[in-house]
Amino acid sequence: MKPVRTLAAALGEGSLVLDGGLSDQLRAQGCDLSDDLWSARLLADGPWQIEAAHAAYVRAGAQVLITASYQATYEGFARRGIGRDRASELLADSVTLARRAGAGVAREVWVAASVGPYGAMLADGGEYRGRYGLSVRELERFHRPRIETLAAAGPDVLALETVPDTDEAEALLRAAKGCGVPAWLSYTVAGDRTRAGQPLAEAFALAADEDDVIAVGVNCCDPADADGAVALAATITGKPVVVYPNSGEEWDAKTRRWAGEGPGAGEGEGRGEGPLPPVAHPPSVSPFSSDRLHAWQAAGARLLGGCCRVGPARIAEVAEVLDPGRGAG
Repeated sequence: MKPVRTLAAALGEGSLVLDGGLSDQLRAQGCDLSDDLWSARLLADGPWQIEAAHAAYVRAGAQVLITASYQATYEGFARRGIGRDRASELLADSVTLARRAGAGVAREVWVAASVGPYGAMLADGGEYRGRYGLSVRELERFHRPRIETLAAAGPDVLALETVPDTDEAEALLRAAKGCGVPAWLSYTVAGDRTRAGQPLAEAFALAADEDDVIAVGVNCCDPADADGAVALAATITGKPVVVYPNSGEEWDAKTRRWAGEGPGAGEGEGRGEGPLPPVAHPPSVSPFSSDRLHAWQAAGARLLGGCCRVGPARIAEVAEVLDPGRGAG
């Protein structure tokens, strides 16, 4: 059902379950995600598939759904011959589809409008490097129109996610300021630094005094890297922490596949949906074990879920740990 509380109010009362990698579920549904727009293509060509993927996560226990707008940009749509007015409609549709998927359950389901980084539009893995050669002002100009359109569609929060460096974080925060919708800021990291190599303490500090930012954290990273980042984000910002890492499996950048998969299996994976960052090794234990989830909670995490290679079954496990006895449903 549509929430009766703001997301900020809900986070003040306890932890919420995020969804997992949207493209993982779309691929399981038989969708072809080999296009540069990845799942954003389906906003035009198969919106029912996106709604069905969201619904699968709702059934698994997700309380917050992240929209299919990560890769959706005016520039990307223009390359496909989609004009600005139609692109605006598709961006708004991404919010509507997620809202509709959450309408059929008795519990509150919040919608987070995904605002991916500039590198996601490039579809070349740039979101895992950052430092695109653009100024903060240029990045702000790129992000502002999409943020304004998504905000007008009425999501509960903007997910400024998979951010690789502090320049882009600053641009996103500027573009989102005053849009009328709160935001969370989530970096993709390697060790204790952003993908571009900046110290995470400095990166998190950018959001510490931003009243419209209701959570800060990390996504699309190794779960082990998230362990230290959660506590650091809470300490630096004093805000609730959002954490949704990848599965922890090994990614082969040369073959663009996960370890043990056949040809083409790596196409269109996870939230980032394009070329993905390497992870050191396959996990020896579940990356979402009850011990790890409870440790994240103790350190300040209030929004917990998964990104690449994390599907509904894993989210059901997260839901069971955070709210024993409920699990999927």
